[in-house]
Amino acid sequence: MVVNDPDAQRRVLNRLKRARGQLDAVIASVEQGGRCRDVVTQLSAVSSALDRAGFAIIATAMKDCVADPEQAAADEDGLTTAELEKLFLSLA
Repeated sequence: MVVNDPDAQRRVLNRLKRARGQLDAVIASVEQGGRCRDVVTQLSAVSSALDRAGFAIIATAMKDCVADPEQAAADEDGLTTAELEKLFLSLA
């Protein structure tokens, strides 16, 4: 499971759904010949929403790792601290 905490999962899903809605708006704007400034502004919002979802997922994984490192390592994902760091930096 990507996010074990139900509240964190709900927040991540809300961010992703918001990003999907924003991306749909970008696509519609491009299809309708929207202004460059507006399209880029909308793209920036989509990018930010996706980044925030990614950071929320990583933050939850880090909490799990700190709370119970042995269990976190034994989980299906088996993320190490180094892997979490690499994932975090991939979003930066």
